[in-house]
Amino acid sequence: MTSPIPFGASSTAVEVLNGVDLTGRNVIVTGGAGGIGLETSRVLAAAGAAVTIATRRPYDAERTAAELNQAMPKARLRVRHLDLADLSSVQAFVESWNEPLHILVNNAGVMAIPELRRTAEGREMQFATNYLGHFALSLGLRAHLAKANGSRIVNVASTGNLFAPVFWDDPDFHFIPYDPLLAYAQSKTACILMSVGFARQWASDGITSNALNPGAIATGLQKHTGGLRTPEHLRKTVAQGAATSALLAGSPLLEAVSGRYFDDCQEPPVVDERGSAPFSGVARYAVDEENAARLWMMATQRMLAVRS
Repeated sequence: MTSPIPFGASSTAVEVLNGVDLTGRNVIVTGGAGGIGLETSRVLAAAGAAVTIATRRPYDAERTAAELNQAMPKARLRVRHLDLADLSSVQAFVESWNEPLHILVNNAGVMAIPELRRTAEGREMQFATNYLGHFALSLGLRAHLAKANGSRIVNVASTGNLFAPVFWDDPDFHFIPYDPLLAYAQSKTACILMSVGFARQWASDGITSNALNPGAIATGLQKHTGGLRTPEHLRKTVAQGAATSALLAGSPLLEAVSGRYFDDCQEPPVVDERGSAPFSGVARYAVDEENAARLWMMATQRMLAVRS
């Protein structure tokens, strides 16, 4: 990294992009109509980007986008349908995209689904939604990302990476007893490895990719956990939670930086064991290049009906 990043845990997305001009940039934010995704969409649009909100519930999102467009006369937000757990929906979204893509924010996610659920392809739902759907989306949009000549992929992960690696021989819990938080943790480790893989595989296309932990923010993500349980003094507002996403998506401070993991707008240490709460750092297995290559092969050869 060429210069220190002057932001931290209390920084907001607006502060991170203050003075940044993203006019002429095309952006996709998955899950961009709620929680930190909505704030990410809003601040990128306020910076001049043309933002497409990709969501499973386009009717609700249309109202949100209309309100933002009205509140910010220069904003250009639109909505398209995307169900990340349905590979045919991902394919339809990809086929409908016909513009250069400068920024892809893989933000949407599900957390701690109580009972084991599988997609039509037989994939465990959290792994399918949080990782595989985003991986398939990114693969499908590669040519459009390459056309942008310096595009960025942002993968929203979690401190969940400290709780589980990828279960290479049983990612879909056919043998391992299903645990909602282990499944979530595996999917978020995979999201980090996805950025490591993109950094290695697509550098020649001018594509960079980084992953992040947004922090503890009370949103709909915790609907299966009884709400946010993090102590109040360790929580963030939605504006603060979107800051690291905004940093990786639009800040010139991240120019050419790729394959990294960020927390509180900074790179945390790589750790070999999980400490006590509050949890910090990134697990070594989550940023390991061999693991990233293995996951890439597993996803493209065994799990996705798409080509890289």
